[in-house]
Amino acid sequence: PLRCFTETRTGEIQSRLSNDVGGVQSVVTDTASSVTSNVAIALSTIVAMFIIDWRLTALSLGLLPFFMYLTFRVGKVRREVSGETQKVLAELTAATEETLSVSGILLSKTFGQQANSIARFKLLNIKLAALQIRQAMVGRWFFMIIGTIFSITPAFVYWLAGYLAINGDPNAPTIGDIVAFTTLQSRLYFPLGQLLGVQVEIQGALALFDRIFEYLEMDPEIVDAPDAIALDPARVRGGVRFHDVSFHYPTEAVPSSRALDAMANGHTHLEPDELSTAVAATAVDDAAIESVAPDDGILTGGGAMPAIELLPQFGLEGIDLEAQPGELVALVGPSGSGKTTTTYLIPRLYDVDAGAVEIDGVDVRRIKLASLGEVIGVVTQETYLFHSSVRENLRYARPEATEAELETATRAAAIYERIMELPEGFETIVGERGYKLSGGEKQRIAIARVLLKDPRILILDEATSALDTVSERLIQAAFERLMEGRTTIAIAHRLSTILRADRILVYDRGRIVERGTHTELIAQNGLYARLYEEQFLSARRSEGGDGGDRDDGGGGGSDDRERAAPVDRRPVGV
Repeated sequence: PLRCFTETRTGEIQSRLSNDVGGVQSVVTDTASSVTSNVAIALSTIVAMFIIDWRLTALSLGLLPFFMYLTFRVGKVRREVSGETQKVLAELTAATEETLSVSGILLSKTFGQQANSIARFKLLNIKLAALQIRQAMVGRWFFMIIGTIFSITPAFVYWLAGYLAINGDPNAPTIGDIVAFTTLQSRLYFPLGQLLGVQVEIQGALALFDRIFEYLEMDPEIVDAPDAIALDPARVRGGVRFHDVSFHYPTEAVPSSRALDAMANGHTHLEPDELSTAVAATAVDDAAIESVAPDDGILTGGGAMPAIELLPQFGLEGIDLEAQPGELVALVGPSGSGKTTTTYLIPRLYDVDAGAVEIDGVDVRRIKLASLGEVIGVVTQETYLFHSSVRENLRYARPEATEAELETATRAAAIYERIMELPEGFETIVGERGYKLSGGEKQRIAIARVLLKDPRILILDEATSALDTVSERLIQAAFERLMEGRTTIAIAHRLSTILRADRILVYDRGRIVERGTHTELIAQNGLYARLYEEQFLSARRSEGGDGGDRDDGGGGGSDDRERAAPVDRRPVGV
């Protein structure tokens, strides 16, 4: 699920994929071969010992249940310590990944936090070292006990054999039997000790299995329907429509304030961690169906006190949106009003709770995910480039793209000449997340990548960061070429994009509160007009009337506020 990646640190996932899997692999490879040979040796030795004297054999194996009990106890502790060790290791991996990334290094240096970063790293290493030492020492006393008992058991064999001989037992073992038996006994204890040690190691590995299967057992939230169809990209027109769509991010269940107050006042026997467990068990279908009885603290179906509260999460309500093939629809509004969430529903990053999202009249839930990805292109605010060559980053959209197609796409994105100026042209390594390139260059490469994909539907989240005038003009020209002939839904921050839009939808708190053209919305004097006033005209006044480059086209209208507005570099509805 996408939520897993938004709520989990990248280093945590990396640790489970590498450290945890590697730990399991090590246990399996180290024990698989030895277990087979040790079991064979132990069984054959026990059979030979029984043939010599069953009474001496019973005495020798009498302590085996005790050893197995100790093994279980030690293994349980080993499992707990292994789990804690892997958690700290994952935390260290995540901290290392965050701190040593380019962004992390820049943040650390610009804020002068190198010493704090080093101290944090050192503290995590000390904590990890302590846990690893404890993990290595767990069971040492156990193996010492086993070794001590194994070393003195021949004395018990001599005692029992002597006792039988003194009491005239006709079946008493002879001197030769005793020598042979003790030899076999010493041969038996080594594989037994190895097998008991394997049991302890396996218990430790189970902690790793738990962490690995926590991910493997996650059910995908978005899957193809049984009757899902594949779209033919050549026949897709690109019409997008939202029918009364409602969507909310997953509700979070937490212990209710009343239940916590009851615990604080001694009215329930549940401890806070027990209540949290109870909460997890009672959050069914987003409804609080259980409660804590104030007298005994047990969960009942009709107690007087709710056990959980469901925290409302942000969502969308009653979204009706239509973008005809080839149209540009601009989404504007305050930050956090639901614009980006709306765009997430088109490629099915999430599924709607109510209503439907359609492409050419087909519900996206009835379209195969792979097919959906072929007809939708996305340009986000934060351009992501891989640590590889410019060519490989471009071909991520279409691996089979020819050199001519690469050149056409990059020329259309106004980045071809700049690529040719790089030391190795298309083979130049762009660095982690493209840090060797400027912000404008990264955006134009991202635009070229989408042009190479040639989708029928374009989702565009314009960057809000200020760029120099030349880069701004180049990017705007690239955006205009990108949007030509495509159905475009743009989270618009540039005035020129808004003025070009066939329709503007104004969002506020998860709802569309206004819709129309720029001129119509200005005339309504509502939220859009206020955003326009605050983010454009106030900026112009602060510059003393010098708005720099202006965008005179597309919007028309006689309103002075339109004519006075500076171009592109001012964000609307960030």
